[in-house]
Amino acid sequence: MSKTANYAAPEDVEQAFYEAVLKGDADLLMQLWAEDEETLCVHPTGVRLQGIAPIRESWRGIFANAKLRVQAESLAHWQGSVLAIHHLTEILFVGDDPGPHGPLHVTHVYARGAHGWRLVSRHASAADDSHQAMADAVPPHTLH
Repeated sequence: MSKTANYAAPEDVEQAFYEAVLKGDADLLMQLWAEDEETLCVHPTGVRLQGIAPIRESWRGIFANAKLRVQAESLAHWQGSVLAIHHLTEILFVGDDPGPHGPLHVTHVYARGAHGWRLVSRHASAADDSHQAMADAVPPHTLH
């Protein structure tokens, strides 16, 4: 696959993203990102990376230290003519460890350009659903 590969839909980019992660191939992964100085990646550790070069180096470091398998579940999608936002939950499996890590809350933002859809932002954070569980336990009420 070359950098000029056209992706007809954000879902195509997302599928290719997880395939590249499974292969541990940072160069393949980076072909999916928009080449823009505003491109952004926030890892679950909270490290914020801006621009293709730091994002590439970060993924190279991740893949050099561990083989990852990601189980992603789509929660919600929004898509306009040139922008799409996907919210997912990810469970990580690291190396030979059969135990799951996570879950992570993930937001992918895609933009459509000259070469189809590309990833412009990925934000992953550790899921802490304890606050949501508390909110769900409170009976709904109407404010007047």
